[in-house]
Amino acid sequence: MKRTFLKAAVLGATIGTSAAVTRLAVAGDGPYDVIRQLGRVLVLVENEYVDPVDRFRLLEGAIKGMVAELDPHSSYLPPEDYRIFDADTRGEFGGIGVEVDFQNETVVVIAPIEGSPAERAGIRSGDHIVAIDGSPVRGRPMQELVRRMRGKPGSRVVVSVERPGATALLHFTLTREVIQVASVAWKLLDGGVGYVRIKQFQSGTHAELLAAVEKLRAEAKASVGAVIVDLRNDPGGLVDEASDVADEFLAGGVIYSTRHRGQTVDEVHAGRGGAFVDARVVVLVNEYSASAAELVAGALQDQKRATVVGARTFGKGSVQTILELPGGAGLRLTTMRYYTPSGRAIQAQGIVPDVDVAQVTNTRKAGVVIRESDLDNHLSAEGTSAAEPSPAPDGGSLEVVPPAHLEATGEIPKNPIGGADPALALAYQLLLSRK
Repeated sequence: MKRTFLKAAVLGATIGTSAAVTRLAVAGDGPYDVIRQLGRVLVLVENEYVDPVDRFRLLEGAIKGMVAELDPHSSYLPPEDYRIFDADTRGEFGGIGVEVDFQNETVVVIAPIEGSPAERAGIRSGDHIVAIDGSPVRGRPMQELVRRMRGKPGSRVVVSVERPGATALLHFTLTREVIQVASVAWKLLDGGVGYVRIKQFQSGTHAELLAAVEKLRAEAKASVGAVIVDLRNDPGGLVDEASDVADEFLAGGVIYSTRHRGQTVDEVHAGRGGAFVDARVVVLVNEYSASAAELVAGALQDQKRATVVGARTFGKGSVQTILELPGGAGLRLTTMRYYTPSGRAIQAQGIVPDVDVAQVTNTRKAGVVIRESDLDNHLSAEGTSAAEPSPAPDGGSLEVVPPAHLEATGEIPKNPIGGADPALALAYQLLLSRK
């Protein structure tokens, strides 16, 4: 235990209320001794801290710390954070409608959402948000900035941006609206190849996929016999939605299984007659494909239904259960590990592609790729020891990249060969060669 002491002589004053040091009994090993210790610390902080303290804030911090000790994905969600989390999983929230990337203490607009207040006001891709309601964003946590931009529909917010080429800040007064974020994008490529990108697995993703299938068929005026499924930068999301999506590519067999404390809890099987059950499939993944996205990629790879192209995935093979708590709070608790049909663990290992493409999308110049195995306190794959974190290269530094805010590609060309996206070009060529 490290202790820091500040000698009174340095300040030229005497510090302390008593010459004697109060000594408390050492906590025992009983289940309630730690609770009693918490009570003692709370009393000491309330009575002795330099400024008055908020008891609720202290205890809420204690709960957060307790859950955060478990693993990087378990967390206590205060009411406001829980509302944001719930809105994210539904793909619907009150806000201004911008997709942003948090990097180097700046907020960069990737793109305004079509039809949103931000788009109508003229906010553009590449704009740097520097202040929200006059308060600078630099140094503020990501969750706090998300809360500031979101809010009750009909309320107003002022967003200040720096724009390349502009000589002064631009200020936009925006009225928040209910923003609906699509999770599936699609395009028909030359040669009748369908391209489907899944940004994340949220409520309605499976239905969006089926709608995309109908549009692809209508444009092709035929069934689509070859499909690229782009899961790059997909951070995961709802497991049920991911399972339903995988089911559209499988004629049967296991999609995934889950284990809790060494015991198999569930084994999810595919049905028959999926929308893409007869199609040739290539799945694109990268370092930021995580969780439910890895579940889909692993299921299609193990069942020999798809060639997986890209880079080894993030390696988050754990399931978080969301538990509602009184007062509008929530608990996100890791309850299971999940496994591919052949029993491969994804946790801390990821999905290794069939064809490796050395491509890192939007990598920071000063950073390196971070995977699950690099996170402090990460779970190991059951039955194995935790993997050692990857060392930073000389002159570099480890930087956690929030994958949810990264774009996989820009505009998808009708013929990707020779384009700026080598993984997409390779996937396209593989499908054309298998006709």
